[in-house]
Amino acid sequence: MATPHIMALCGSVRTGGFNKKLLDAAVAEARAQGAEVDVVDPKVLAQLPIYDQDVEAQGWPALVKEQRDRLARANGLLIASPEYNSSIPGGLKNLLDWVSRPPERLFQEKWVGLMGASPGVFGTARMQPHLRQVMSSVGAHVLPAQVHLPRSMDAFNADGSLKDEARRKEVSALVSSLVSKLKG
Repeated sequence: MATPHIMALCGSVRTGGFNKKLLDAAVAEARAQGAEVDVVDPKVLAQLPIYDQDVEAQGWPALVKEQRDRLARANGLLIASPEYNSSIPGGLKNLLDWVSRPPERLFQEKWVGLMGASPGVFGTARMQPHLRQVMSSVGAHVLPAQVHLPRSMDAFNADGSLKDEARRKEVSALVSSLVSKLKG
């Protein structure tokens, strides 16, 4: 049985952001369960050019090519993202647009685990259906379970770990489900 290889994406570019902390918790859990995890630096989202078919026609920009190659090596994804105006942050959507372009179908048959943290009471419940729709439309399989972390400003210890045991178990269960699907 091959080792699961997971690409981890954070939809927030903010240093020390709640979604990065949530993703870090999931990445640690995935590695503890034997997965290899490639964590994409969230600052990549701010460095990518806006998707433009004229730019694509001239060849993949180097940073786009790098992300496409990373996705090609992965057989699953973990995505932690905030919601901006009840939807997907622009930087994350832009990355997904670039790496989903043909000729390859890089998301095809890959499993995806979705998470999100928000200072509000909804915990990204409004954004995640949009992200689920996008991921499904590019051929990925999205796990039915997802993690919504509301009131994220109170959810983490000083070391970045989740304070609440129930939330740690929720993240662990999502990661376990993803790793199980990737092991086949």
